Amino acid sequence: MSEIIAILNQKGGCGKTTTAVNLSAALAQSDRKVLVIDMDPQGNATTGLGINKNNQTNTIYSILTGDNSIMETIVETSVPQLDIVPSNIDLSGAELELSKTIGPHSILKEALDGFVDNYDYIFIDVPPSLGLLTLNSIVASDSVIIPIQAEFYALEGMADLLQAMELVKSRLNSPSPIKGILLTLYDSRTRLGRDVYNNVKQYFGETENIFKTTIPRNVKLAEAPSHGIPCIIYDEECSGTEAYQNLAKEIISMEGQGDNK
Repeated sequence: MSEIIAILNQKGGCGKTTTAVNLSAALAQSDRKVLVIDMDPQGNATTGLGINKNNQTNTIYSILTGDNSIMETIVETSVPQLDIVPSNIDLSGAELELSKTIGPHSILKEALDGFVDNYDYIFIDVPPSLGLLTLNSIVASDSVIIPIQAEFYALEGMADLLQAMELVKSRLNSPSPIKGILLTLYDSRTRLGRDVYNNVKQYFGETENIFKTTIPRNVKLAEAPSHGIPCIIYDEECSGTEAYQNLAKEIISMEGQGDNK
């Protein structure tokens, strides 16, 4: 059964795009059909999967404005079974346009209706904000993954994020449970890393799923986007690749749990 997962945190630099690119590639290598929807005007997921964002005219922006369907915007990547709906700077003007429409929070969900079963997983790379692009992503998703960077201010703003998710659940009747909390840029050898991990467990308690897999601080993960390929292809043996392969196994082990919207 297919699942739409938003990768979400309004803080920048916590590994949302790195996770979207590498987790989707790892799942594709595990014989899953995967689509990434780049909802960030920066278009980093698009670039990270080897697509020239400046050459794209059919993008997520043209879907949100009603000019194209999902099918008309999908681009194949170099990774078998992994496609992307690209983004570029055009998307930066979308929030103003969406605010003038009826039901501006559910446009992406409506665009995906009847299409979801074409893929095993659809990942939405969400921008670092709590605006309409983020709300569209939450409404459209079945669940969310929250990457949290192992640094001092890791949990800053988390209350606002959870409040936004609760708002979507209560006012828009569109719950998106937390699939997992993912600790990124993590080094268990440092006191800071251990402290942040413990703080995350205290903050979310035992009711929320914290992934067993943690994503290390790894130079190969930082280098791979400049080559337009996921790290798991750029360097098949580095610690970053191993981490995302393990995360994919965790995701696969959860298949069939819970109900889609």
